[in-house]
Amino acid sequence: MTAPLPAASRLPLRDELRGLEPYGAPQLDVPVLLNVNENPYPPSDAVVAEIAAAVADAARGLNRYPDRDFAALRADLATYLGVESGVRPRPDQVWAANGSNEVMLHLLQAFGGPGRTALSFAPTYSMYPEYARDTSTRWVAGRRADDFTLDLEHVRAQVAEHQPSVILLASPNNPTGTALPLDEVEEVLDAADGVAGGCVVVVDEAYGEFRRAGTPSALELLERHPSLAVSRTMSKAFGLAGARVGYLVADRSLVDALRVVRLPYHLSAVTQAVARAALAHSAALMAQVGSLRDERDATVAWLRSRGLTVADSDANFVLFGTFDDRHAVWQGLLDRGVLIRETGPRGWLRVSIGTPEEMAAFRAALVEVAQL
Repeated sequence: MTAPLPAASRLPLRDELRGLEPYGAPQLDVPVLLNVNENPYPPSDAVVAEIAAAVADAARGLNRYPDRDFAALRADLATYLGVESGVRPRPDQVWAANGSNEVMLHLLQAFGGPGRTALSFAPTYSMYPEYARDTSTRWVAGRRADDFTLDLEHVRAQVAEHQPSVILLASPNNPTGTALPLDEVEEVLDAADGVAGGCVVVVDEAYGEFRRAGTPSALELLERHPSLAVSRTMSKAFGLAGARVGYLVADRSLVDALRVVRLPYHLSAVTQAVARAALAHSAALMAQVGSLRDERDATVAWLRSRGLTVADSDANFVLFGTFDDRHAVWQGLLDRGVLIRETGPRGWLRVSIGTPEEMAAFRAALVEVAQL
């Protein structure tokens, strides 16, 4: 008599998912957490009070489904973008979901799928291939130049060869922190226009609010390019990682396609209330962004003064190196109570920007570990 198979092996799991581990950065209990690009400053007491009041008000109606098209939130996001970027979209050009991860999944559900290809250029955000995998979309990773810029000749060749239906560009890029000039984004859009059947170009601006003065947003290109989508999040600049609110701006026809694939009532009444309460305090929250920019620039300067190579950063993190044994450096920092991220090309490490006290702890630990 044959022994029964273990329960997991009898499940009809998709072949491409067998043996895989779920995504996740280390969540360790250490004094200084600088590994997942969070905003180190919690919401102020005033913001907390307004969020609490808004949630209480929403709770009184939780027996009813929320506004499935979240019209008020879309209008608030459009107003905020007009102030932050100088480009004010119409509310019907705005889409939101439970984090920018779900926004990206909606995009791949609508425009990817079996027989279609998503293209990006490495190194870039490690979740992109997972969005493609989860939607049965073929994934192709082109390459970036050694300085992490786009090689536009290579981009055009990859687009012509693979005929992608979706191109994903992070700007500022993760894990490098580098931003894309708008003329390069337009070059990619022009290449995408030649794809038979059409191609959506997504510029992921999750860290857009941290860009340096004079660095424009891809939102400025929307009016001329109906196949462009620009995504943002409230997790970083707004300090709302725990609220899970992401959004994008695009032509209304593209947004309407996302409405087809989303699950009914996907954005809860509580989530909508939290986001709108935070947006009402956007000016105060953006003041924190300025201090984080200053701390980032100081960190870049300090690392370079110690002889390290540092990628130019328009984000709230810095990629630096290179180390013969980056894991040993990462572990040495962890042993001293500082958690950063072991990610990116071989030899590089990434540190999120924290409070001045946290960054002082990082510098002191790195001097010891790397003998700088």
